[in-house]
Parts: sequence; C-alpha cells; structure tokens
Amino acid sequence: STMGKTKTKKSAGKTAEAAGNLNHKKVDFRNDVKPAVATANHKPVGGLKPSPSMNTLSRLDREQVVIWRRPFVTFYYAICELFCLVSEGLVSLLQYRIFLTVLSALSAVCTYAYVTPGPHQAYVGLIEGKMLWWSWWVLLGVLSSIGLGSGLHTFLLYLGPHIAAVTLAAYECNSLDFPEPPYPDSIVCPSTTSDLAITLWSIVAKIRVEAFLWGVGTAIGELPPYFMARAARLSGNEPDDEEYREFLELLEAGKGNTGEMGLVDRAKAWMEKTVAKVGFFGILACASVPNPLFDLAGITCGHFLVPFWTFFGATVIGKAVVKMHVQMLFVIVVFSAHHVEHALGLLEELPEVGKMLRGPIEDFLAKQKKALHRSPGSSVEAKGSLLSDIMGFVVSLMVFYFLVTLFNGLAQSYHKRLYERSKAKNK
Repeated sequence: STMGKTKTKKSAGKTAEAAGNLNHKKVDFRNDVKPAVATANHKPVGGLKPSPSMNTLSRLDREQVVIWRRPFVTFYYAICELFCLVSEGLVSLLQYRIFLTVLSALSAVCTYAYVTPGPHQAYVGLIEGKMLWWSWWVLLGVLSSIGLGSGLHTFLLYLGPHIAAVTLAAYECNSLDFPEPPYPDSIVCPSTTSDLAITLWSIVAKIRVEAFLWGVGTAIGELPPYFMARAARLSGNEPDDEEYREFLELLEAGKGNTGEMGLVDRAKAWMEKTVAKVGFFGILACASVPNPLFDLAGITCGHFLVPFWTFFGATVIGKAVVKMHVQMLFVIVVFSAHHVEHALGLLEELPEVGKMLRGPIEDFLAKQKKALHRSPGSSVEAKGSLLSDIMGFVVSLMVFYFLVTLFNGLAQSYHKRLYERSKAKNK
C-alpha cells in the first residue's frame, strides 16, 4: 500500500509538471505546421491534396462542351444562349423608353422615305450604300478584336487586301478617281487619267475612312472584357473567366520577382502597370502597338475602375488613328509598283522554287491589272489563278475556324449560365 501511494504521488507530480510546461510553452501553428499545398516559401508535405471547388469542376466540365466532343449538347446550348442574349437585349432596351421612342420614330421616317418613290431615291440609294459600306468595316473590326486573340483576323483577310488593291490600281490606272459604282465593290480604271501624280498620302486619303472605321470596330471589341472586369470589381465577386484569372495571376506575379516570368508575360505585366499608373496616355501608348501587348487592357482598365470615356477614347485614338496609319503606310509601301517588281526579282533568286513561285504570282497580278481596264458593268473573267484559289481556301478555312470558336463560346456561356442558376437555387 505504501508503494502504491508513492507511485500515485509520482504520477501526480509528473502530471502537474507537464501541465506547467504546457502553460509556459508557446505554440505557433503558423510557423511550426507546414502546409500540404505548395506556397512561395514552403513545399508540400504529406499526402493531403486539396479537393477542387465546385467552380473548378464546373469550369473543367464546361471546357468539354465543344463541337468535336459533345456536338449535340454544344449545338443545343449555343441556340439556347443565342435566344437568351436576344431576350436580355430586348429587356434592357425596354428600360430606355425615351431612346426607344426616338429610335422608333426615326426608323418609321426612314422606312417611309425608303419605300416611297420620288426624286429623293437617288440620295436614299447613295446613303444606303455608304451606311452599309461603313457598317461592314466596323463589323469587321469588332470581329477582329473580339474573343481576346481568337477573333477573325480581318485585317489580313479584308482590309489589308483592300488597301493593296487600291494601291496597285492607283499605279496601274495613274488615277484614284475610280468610277462609283462599281467602286468600292470592285475597282475599274477611269476613262481619263489624272494629271496629278500618285503619292503615298493621296492613297492614304482614298482609304482612310475604311481604315478608321475598322479601327473603331477593334476598339468596340475591347469593351466586353472591360465591362466584365468592372462589374466583378464593383460587386466583389470573381467571375469564372479564363482571361480574368490570367489577369489576376499576372497581377500577383508582377508584385514579386518578374525575372522568372516569360518575355510575353513580362511585357503584359509592364503594360498593365503602365495602364494603371499613367492612365489616358498609357492606354493610348499601349493601344498604338500591335495586339499582343493589348490583349488584357480592357480587363486591366475595368479592374482598376478606369472611367469609360478615358479607356474608350484612348483606345479609339490609338487603334483607329495611330496604329491604323502605321499599318496603312506599311501596306501601301509594300504594294507600290516598284516594290512589287523588286520583290518578284528577289523571289526568283530563291534556289529551285523561285521561278515556280514567281509564275503564279505574275499570272495573278496580270489578271488583276487586266480586270482594272474593263469597262464599268462588264463581267470579270470567271477563270481564277492557282494563287487566288489558295487564298480563297485559306480565307474560307479561317472563317470556318472563327465560326466554330464562336459556336463553342456560346455553348460554354450557356453551360456557365446553367451552373449559376443551380448555385443560386442551392443557397
């Protein structure tokens, strides 16, 4: 019994000593426990893996909604999203009753003037042709910049060839007074030549309106990312958007060591800092350079709550005035008559394939020059060259790819819409 009492006293003493040690010991879980997920300062330990969130699972499933993987679901979702966008647009339009009333009255007057016969029809036809022609270039500009890199490259497909055609025709016809019609649908040399010399700036003046409107369209195409990022910043909710996540990653990486980033990412990070700090002139400078540095400018300005007219005004000036003139001058200089002959001479010097390539190109240019000297209203020779057939195939392929990308985007937007609805119901 004496030994039992002694053991009991020793156990009680050890327990009290342990309790005292716990009272004096400071436990810092932030420093002692290493996370199971890798961070900037710690490597992952243990076998624990973070479970993906519902947003991540939804995004991974949404990425599978493409035509070549789930064609029927993609087609159905794309049609549903199109109907949703149209209905939402009509509902939003009904909120602006004064604007809708004025627009309806103006449309009624224009419709009456359009269908009523009279001497004014000559002016109606002229205005209609100009409006359709200008709207066409604005639409091409929007298609070029929409989608953050996945858009249709309409400068290479439409505006660039139009500038090149006007340049070649100006030197061949020795005039820029092309008869209207058929210009601008097609170019025909005038019956009389001009005494004025064809200069670089005279060609620029001929196609400046089309180029400016195309540039305005590219600026309009930058608005959806701007409004998306602005709404996300004001609401405090992070949208499940790939481009917005890329922007946040670049923004976070730019705070640390940018030396570990790639060249393109460093350039984008620099562009974002410039836009955020400099403001109007920073946006203007970034909009005046090629698109790789301007992909995330709309998101950047929306995230930092840059005023709309500051962003849009600087973007229009940069894209439609500064950059557009640089592109115009480049195409005009390249397709000037003496430069074309010099380029063909250099092409012929290529070993083995030089003469083979020069033949189809000369044949194509000869047919284009012959078509310029036809009388207005006469038909063009239906037989095309090999080069024109290849160019037509490439254009068709790029348009098809753009339509597929647009279709997939509509379907994925509807998939996201369904997920947001289900998440709202479960709250």
